[in-house]
Amino acid sequence: MVIQAIRTAVFYALFIGQTIVIALVLGTIALISGRTRASWAIAVYWGTSTLRILRWLTGVRTKVSGQENIPEGGCIIAAKHQSDWDVFSIFPHTGRPAYIIKAELMRIPFFGWAARSLDCIEVDRKKGAKAIPAMMAQAHAAIARGCRIVIFPEGTRRAPLAPPDYRQGIVRLYMELNVPVVPVALNSGLFWGRNSPIIWPGTAEAKFLPPIEAGLSADVFVERLKKAIETESNALALKAEAQGLSRPIGPELRARFDALKQQSSGTP
Repeated sequence: MVIQAIRTAVFYALFIGQTIVIALVLGTIALISGRTRASWAIAVYWGTSTLRILRWLTGVRTKVSGQENIPEGGCIIAAKHQSDWDVFSIFPHTGRPAYIIKAELMRIPFFGWAARSLDCIEVDRKKGAKAIPAMMAQAHAAIARGCRIVIFPEGTRRAPLAPPDYRQGIVRLYMELNVPVVPVALNSGLFWGRNSPIIWPGTAEAKFLPPIEAGLSADVFVERLKKAIETESNALALKAEAQGLSRPIGPELRARFDALKQQSSGTP
């Protein structure tokens, strides 16, 4: 555990240091030239190099499948969110993504300028429903530029197997944009959790699932989205647990695993 903690600390130092340098470079390019191919190339490097450093230092391998389920043209990619890993693992497979991110991040000098040049969409969660019209306007513009909208429907990182908490933003986007939604399941929180002091080795998986067609009612859509993401995310978690986790499993997570196993087996 001590060795893994040291490896994690070194990773965070490299990750944060590289992120600062890249934000300075991309922010400067954005101020001078706006959106450029060079900016996209640097962003791709940032994502792929982060995953390489993560594997090299902490032992977290990356597996992504189901890319064939991403349709041509505009769509929404709606992913489970358990870790910062989710952003980097999804990025290379989305063509030209437009991530929906917190307004606080967009207001950071250089980082925010870089984010805007990479088509990121700002949402001010403090404004609640009042933030939706501005988000929709940015989303329409991103779709018109040929982007795929990437959103984490729960709004923030969740612990593995925690009860789902889907927000209304994804429903409003679906109804407004009238494009397919690709659910994404994952299990990354078992290895790189929210605010985790230690990143644990293993294989973090993300899986793009068959798209949900446009035109459904809001209630039908959100139930299909939840079922798809939660069912497959649970399956990926059980798979990782069956293969053996190097991390310690506390009482709360163990109880969640046990309850999920009982549910999967049909045991009352």
